[in-house]
Amino acid sequence: MPASFSDLKTALTDLGLRKSLVLVHASDALDAETLLNALLETTRGIITPTFTYKSALETNSPKDAAKAEAFHLDVPADEALGRFPEALRKHPKAKRSIHPILSFADIHADLIVQTQTAYEPFAPIEGLANQDGFVLLAGVDHRADFSIHYGEKLAGRMQFIRWALTENGIVECPSCPGDAEGFGVIAPFLEKHTRRVDVDGVYLQAIPLKEILQVVVKKIHEDPYAFLCGRPECELCEAVRWG
Repeated sequence: MPASFSDLKTALTDLGLRKSLVLVHASDALDAETLLNALLETTRGIITPTFTYKSALETNSPKDAAKAEAFHLDVPADEALGRFPEALRKHPKAKRSIHPILSFADIHADLIVQTQTAYEPFAPIEGLANQDGFVLLAGVDHRADFSIHYGEKLAGRMQFIRWALTENGIVECPSCPGDAEGFGVIAPFLEKHTRRVDVDGVYLQAIPLKEILQVVVKKIHEDPYAFLCGRPECELCEAVRWG
């Protein structure tokens, strides 16, 4: 049985996030609505990815566009993200950014999320860092942490151009990130900065966003291949290695 509202509220209170804006990545091991309600009572504001991969195109050709779903603000977040993004997106107080692939939804963080454009997908992460925000990993590990991609960009790592279908046609989306499968190795380097609580066997981990970015940049400057996955079939990581 998923953790109760009372248990989640107590755990989140123990993490000390009441004055903070929080980027949330959550597992379906937690009830999405219950987690959302607990976060609204224990944080200053919350942000979560509401990415729409079905809008993404490999090229800007009409042939690819025929297979895609045009982005608009009511398009559901991709199911691979779990149930939490949709719970937040549908909340009466939620707002959503307009990036046609990498949108975010928020409650009480509009000024940050609405800085995002098709040309600046990481703007909400930058804004969150400037506000001393946190990343909350609720039952997931660092492979779910989108902020690490921003750290890659800050370190000078190759980014990718994608295109997306919108209601107004195809748009270019530069600065799209690569693969996240190798991100789990960052955990030991962030251990001293990580606040952690256990809720019925599900770990909630809160890490200051600035610390994540500093570690990512430092490790990539030490090793240009840091955080890349080892799968030979991963074209994105191979492109970074050889690009």
